[in-house]
Amino acid sequence: MDWLQRMNNAISYIEVNLSAKIDYDEVARRAMCSSYHFQRMFSFITGVPVSEYIRRRRLTLAAFELQNSNIKIIELALKYGYDSPNSFTRAFQNLHGVTPKSARDKGIQLKAYPRMTVHISIKGDVEMNYRVEEKEAFSVFGVDTMVSAIDGKCYQQIPEFWLNSVNDGTMEKILRAAGNRNEITIKGDMFGNQEMLLNGALFGHNGKDGTFRYLICQDTPESGISDEFVKLNIPSLTWAVFPTDKITEEEITEETQAIWRRIYSEWFPTSGYEHADAPELEEYKYIGNERFIAEVWIPIVII
Repeated sequence: MDWLQRMNNAISYIEVNLSAKIDYDEVARRAMCSSYHFQRMFSFITGVPVSEYIRRRRLTLAAFELQNSNIKIIELALKYGYDSPNSFTRAFQNLHGVTPKSARDKGIQLKAYPRMTVHISIKGDVEMNYRVEEKEAFSVFGVDTMVSAIDGKCYQQIPEFWLNSVNDGTMEKILRAAGNRNEITIKGDMFGNQEMLLNGALFGHNGKDGTFRYLICQDTPESGISDEFVKLNIPSLTWAVFPTDKITEEEITEETQAIWRRIYSEWFPTSGYEHADAPELEEYKYIGNERFIAEVWIPIVII
């Protein structure tokens, strides 16, 4: 069974169970991968997390039922997993812009999100360089923020976070604490709640809503760091490393974001690997003449 069929089997399970409780582990099992890997894959490929897709589909079907039946709003709320008519009304209005009651009015405009089907887009005309490395456990420290993968918001939020950290002196503070103030070697690190547990820190976030923590960081010095920084311990792992060509500072954002998209839409589906459920890293190395090499580090395990 190929990757394409597995993904569509997972989506079929979701569709059949939109009016029942959906087991995220079972969704991943239908795709024959871990729950974490499926959620990361789904989010990168579709632009929305699994939970958001389910929410949109349920509220789409709810709108159809409101317009084509006499079902009571309280029954509809319970049918699609809402605890009360009020919570259902809020969710419905946030998506459609009108209340469930108003949705029955003639001529009212509503939104419909069709069922997704995963298709193959023939690419492969552009090579993708990577290497596989083993790396012993290490730790990083820095400052973090919460960003969202929904509709690609993180691609705007992360560069803004970097720019703000440079402008307000935070970057200088991190480099000084790392002991390499005069070197340009800056890392970024994505992680959700499960990965934060590696550091024993709880942020009350399970990653299913499409948000994750992003950390601008440096390797932790032997002398230690102050409590003003976030510290993340990363275990010994196998990594797939994806480098860019030599690029300018202006090209960094565009080039690294292109790599992220290709890793999940092109490389993972045919690689024989899946995500190891651990932090992902970005590393930027200054090589002189105003040129950098950026690398995306993805923790992997063999399927």
